Amino acid sequence: MDKLIIGRYIPGNSMIHRLDPRSKLLAMFAFVFIIFLANDAIGYGILTVFTFIGVALSRIKLSYFLKGLRPMLGLILFTVIFQMLFTTGGEVLFQIWFLKITTYSLQNAFYIFMRFVLIIFMSTLLTLTTPPLTLADGIETGLAPLKKIKVPVHEIGLMLSISLRFIPTLMDDTTMIMNAQKSRGMDFGEGNLVQKVKSVIPILIPLFVSSFRRADDLAIAMESRGYQGGEGRSKYRVLKWQRFDTLLLLSLVIVAAILVAWNMLK
Repeated sequence: MDKLIIGRYIPGNSMIHRLDPRSKLLAMFAFVFIIFLANDAIGYGILTVFTFIGVALSRIKLSYFLKGLRPMLGLILFTVIFQMLFTTGGEVLFQIWFLKITTYSLQNAFYIFMRFVLIIFMSTLLTLTTPPLTLADGIETGLAPLKKIKVPVHEIGLMLSISLRFIPTLMDDTTMIMNAQKSRGMDFGEGNLVQKVKSVIPILIPLFVSSFRRADDLAIAMESRGYQGGEGRSKYRVLKWQRFDTLLLLSLVIVAAILVAWNMLK
């Protein structure tokens, strides 16, 4: 569980850290769309350079991004292997019965792999350089126009901020419970699949109890302080859009234009 870095923030004063969370969220969503404009090695090379420039500007070690990649390796490998075995077209390189690997399937599998890696790197960059509460404020501000159609924007932002705040805490609780169970002789890796699933129960029950206790304590604390959501509330964290936020979005527009121009010239 200590390999999961979802919701974790690494303090810093880099250019990426100082960006407005709204610009980083917009950049993240724009990057997901732009990545589908790449359809060859040159296109993915451009996106890789753009991603690693962001990583370098964040001044965060590459090992943190690789750590964020590990939990998704199973899904990535499954998707890549599925693409290799069941995508048709191109010259056949290897075949067993109805399963065959072609040049086109290898190429397509590589592109799928690059999409996964680049999107995970960019999302990890977003979470590592943005405090969870600030990120929730950015989302709440971005959803503000939905107030006109009676969408509870403030409540959504509150739930998101609380969820992001307690993800690392739940991960730490899970690690602590697992270590306590192991010290009592529990082996989570032995037995067949059914036995492994059953071994998770001693973790889930105390984790649920701990989570409900934390939620109850939080509700009591908010109520005792007279918390009231919605209209009229001021914010301690004031978001400011700066020049570098505009430059970030402009750089994505330039990257998208380069990819479109390259696709047209091929």
